[in-house]
Amino acid sequence: MNINATLFLQAIVFAILVWFTMKFVWPPITKALDERAQKIADGLAAAEKAKAELANANKRVEAELATSRNETATRLADAERRAQTIVEEAKARAVEEGNRIIAAAKAEAEQQSVKARDALREQVAALAVKGAEQILRKEVNAGVHADLLSRLKTEL
Repeated sequence: MNINATLFLQAIVFAILVWFTMKFVWPPITKALDERAQKIADGLAAAEKAKAELANANKRVEAELATSRNETATRLADAERRAQTIVEEAKARAVEEGNRIIAAAKAEAEQQSVKARDALREQVAALAVKGAEQILRKEVNAGVHADLLSRLKTEL
């Protein structure tokens, strides 16, 4: 066998192998590589999209937290104002109640004072009658001198 024929025959076998590889082996490999590249690209796009959605979700959460904090601060301020109002109203009611109690006590003291004065007048009148009785050494008729005693009471 001639070396040229062997070389020629090997070139033909190699050409058939290249054609067979290009026709039947290469397309599934390139298809698999293309599919893999597409999956990787889709995965990267999905990751970017998820990253953007996460950033948006974080922004929304921060906004909600800020709103919640503001509402909480507002409610606390309202509650404090309401508590101050309630305390002030309670103080005002307590002052009114104290004034009313003081006024009632003063009125009662005045009534007691009037009663004490009346009782004192009665005692003074009785003592005056006893004194006059002892001075005159005779009994004074209290019924006859009632007018005199009532004038004496008013003078005292």
